[in-house]
Amino acid sequence: MSTKEHIVVLGGGESGYGAALLAKRNGYPVFLSDGGTLKDKYKQRLQAENISFEEGGHTEEKVLQAGLVIKSPGIPEKATIVKSIRAKNIPLISEVEWAYRFCKGKVIAITGSNGKTTTTMLTHHILKNAQLDVAMVGNIGDSFAASVAEKDHDYYVLEVSSFQLDDITSFKPHIAILTNITPDHLDRYDYKMENYARSKFAIGRYQDEKDYFIYTLDDPETLNYFEEHKPHSHMLPISLEKQVEEGAFTDEQNNIQINLKNQEAMSINELALQGKHNAYNSMAAGLAGKLLGIRKEVIRESLAGFESIEHRLEPVLQVYGIEFINDSKATNVNSTWYALESMQKPTIWIVGGVDKGNDYSQLHKLVKEKVKAIVCLGVDNTKLHAEFEEMVPFMIDAADMDEAVRISYKLGTKDDAVLLSPCCASFDLFENYEDRGRQFKAAVRRL
Repeated sequence: MSTKEHIVVLGGGESGYGAALLAKRNGYPVFLSDGGTLKDKYKQRLQAENISFEEGGHTEEKVLQAGLVIKSPGIPEKATIVKSIRAKNIPLISEVEWAYRFCKGKVIAITGSNGKTTTTMLTHHILKNAQLDVAMVGNIGDSFAASVAEKDHDYYVLEVSSFQLDDITSFKPHIAILTNITPDHLDRYDYKMENYARSKFAIGRYQDEKDYFIYTLDDPETLNYFEEHKPHSHMLPISLEKQVEEGAFTDEQNNIQINLKNQEAMSINELALQGKHNAYNSMAAGLAGKLLGIRKEVIRESLAGFESIEHRLEPVLQVYGIEFINDSKATNVNSTWYALESMQKPTIWIVGGVDKGNDYSQLHKLVKEKVKAIVCLGVDNTKLHAEFEEMVPFMIDAADMDEAVRISYKLGTKDDAVLLSPCCASFDLFENYEDRGRQFKAAVRRL
């Protein structure tokens, strides 16, 4: 690639800014184009770096002069500007692909419908405790590109979404982790599960026999598409249901066993994060640590001493014996399934938001067993009412978070739990799931 090649970055959020910065630092002429309004912090950073940009729309004449376009993950394939780029056969890649081309360290990449943030944080925690030079990047922390632009690290632990994997052409993590595949973001994939699964499996598409692919043997959708999409790397399953020769599993005492060829097996009997879903996350992170030669004592201590993450089954407060739990990060059905499955008390469930083609049927059994009331928090709750109204004694709509919390509190009695696990995206009433979770916690504190 010639240093004279003109780079255009579409989208001016975290990944777009990072991609532009990396281009600038490596001597490429670069122009950033955002269809909306840039946040002040990104505008100021672009100006400080002397990077040309526009906002409020894409000037097609400028964009189509590019030798290479780097697209932010939030921009869908059906966007008019993307169609124009495709029509002109201009190469188009993701920010993750762009960063990888300049990355000198080993990459541990994690994707999946659920659990990827926790697994990313656990893996980073293990590497950090092993005193390795490691950066946590991607959907959590800085963008991959911004981190590579600022400093070379020996290791990068990267949380990567299906959107970021859609436009890779050579991205090859040394260790790839696929936590699971459940219906999510199907609106971006023509409502076809096979299209979404193909994107998730792309994390291992360019791997070879020197690389490792960690996957969940118990996940039916992963197995459904496994033969069609499995990489050429070393396969390592994790399971709570079966013993595996190589990989990770739980023994009869519910201890995690990690076995790798030519390495001493290790057992982990204490985990900081409880629940079935966190056992899978801990297995994947522990296995990645073992592959990197980290001492078993460090892995054990890291998994036992990890602190829970915000917005994922996060205990907030007890108010007159009612426990409030923030699971705002649950933006799909499977994530909420894990949350409800972990509940040990009668539960008032706050649910709702932007439905992404959800199939709620897998929640029916848990709702009947564990949920005493439902509070709907969304602009349109018609589908939720049709699905669950006959299953619970009370189902009430709330206009905003304050009202949802107050209603939940009134419906609760001592030794109940109020669970915010929305099962949906947040964009109808909130900026993002973090905003939704923080509003929930603030409303609880105001009770």
